[in-house]
Order: sequence, then C-alpha cells, then structure tokens
Amino acid sequence: MMKTGALIISHGSPQPEWVQAVEEAAGEVRIKEHMPVAVSFLGNVEDASIQHGIDALEAEGVTDILAVMLFVSEGSTHIDEIEYALGAKEAPDKETDLEPFRINARIHMGRPMGDDADVARMVWDKVSPASVNPEREVVLLVGHGSVHDGFRQRWEAGAEALARRVGETSGLLCDYALLNPDNVRVKAREWLERGRRVLIAPLFLSTGYFLQTVIPRKLEGLDYGYTGEALLPHPLLPIWIERQVEALLEQVGKDGDS
Repeated sequence: MMKTGALIISHGSPQPEWVQAVEEAAGEVRIKEHMPVAVSFLGNVEDASIQHGIDALEAEGVTDILAVMLFVSEGSTHIDEIEYALGAKEAPDKETDLEPFRINARIHMGRPMGDDADVARMVWDKVSPASVNPEREVVLLVGHGSVHDGFRQRWEAGAEALARRVGETSGLLCDYALLNPDNVRVKAREWLERGRRVLIAPLFLSTGYFLQTVIPRKLEGLDYGYTGEALLPHPLLPIWIERQVEALLEQVGKDGDS
C-alpha cells in the first residue's frame, strides 16, 4: 500500500532560534489526512540532515515522500543540487559536492516559495512597520541572487513576479534588487533621486549576517526604512506548507490514476 510522508527541506542555520522557527512552523501544520512529517536541513543542523529526514520517514513505512522546498527562489543553486541528490533529475545544472541520498521511496518535488500570495503578505507584514508615508514610498525587495548564468535569470524572474504581488498587497510601488550581481545601492539611489523613500524588504528566511551586516553596508549613507526582519517567523508559513502538501498529494493521486 502507498503511504505518504512530508519532508520539509530548508537551508539550515547555525542560529538555533532560526532552526526553532522552522520546526515550530512545521509543528503547526495541519494536514487533512494524517501523515508523518520530517523537518530537514541542507546543512548546519546536527542530526537533522535531509538523509536523516528520509530515513525517519522510510522507517515509518513511507513509500511516497512529498518534498516541500522551504527556499525563497527557483534561482537557488541549492534547489538544483537537492533535486539531483533526491533523484528528481539525472544531473545538476551546476556542479555540486552533494552526493545522491540513500532513498527507496518515490520522490514528489514541490517548488520554492516564489511569488505566492501568502509570501507577498509575509514580505509586506515584515516591512510595513517601517512605512511612514505610503504615497511617497517604494518597497525594494532585496534577494541573494546568483552570479551563475541561468540561476541569475530565475532569481530575476521570481523577484520581479513577487514584486508585483507585494505591490498588489501593499498598494505601494514595488521593485527588486539582488546582492548577486550587486545592484542594491544603485536601485535604492535611483528611487531616492525620484523622490521616493525606500523601504528595504529582505527576501531571506533567517536573520543573520546578510540582514544585519551586508544589506546595511550596501546602503551606508542613504536614507531608507528598514526593520531588519527576516520572513520567519510568520503565522502564514504553516499555511503555505499545508498548501504545498495538498498540491503534492493531488499530484500523487493523478499519477496513481494514470
């Protein structure tokens, strides 16, 4: 008999409070049909690797693993290497040191957060406390980006789509910039010269070096609004995970009927 289980995959962080935020969000997930759930990380979290998650689910008799990709963008090279290591693609688009995982179950791959409407709400909820005059402001999404051809374009397309969503959610003008290749300061200055106060909205799941050091350093000397908050924690994350699981379950059902 087929038995499904959810494998929530995230990057991982040496910051225990961030790992706790992911685990707490997973603990709040409500799935219609009971199924095992494992939270796993690409690195930096002891005894919670992706292989640990696979092993835990298979130990419970899971035959079909629903991989929930808790990453911001399709442009992440980590998405590519995880898909390869899970056997979802024959070869990675970019060379990786990640070895294929030991796995017997069938894998069903979800997609990263992208321009989902709930993600747009999360972004706006995190940056809105910095807003003081909405009619004269612009929200500038700031993502990690990529220097690798192909991945950079995915980052750009995803950030542009999410900027439209955040604009619809907030009612403000919305644009995006990426740390790789670096155009954050250029974009911020352009909007300032056009008479707009810039609200910086980081597209990062965890607070850390990029939010506390890199972004402020890029904008040093400029006037901007910034809460410094990452997307997590947020009450909409469990809802996003639930919808991912439901969509993957629906796909498993269609595959089983074909």
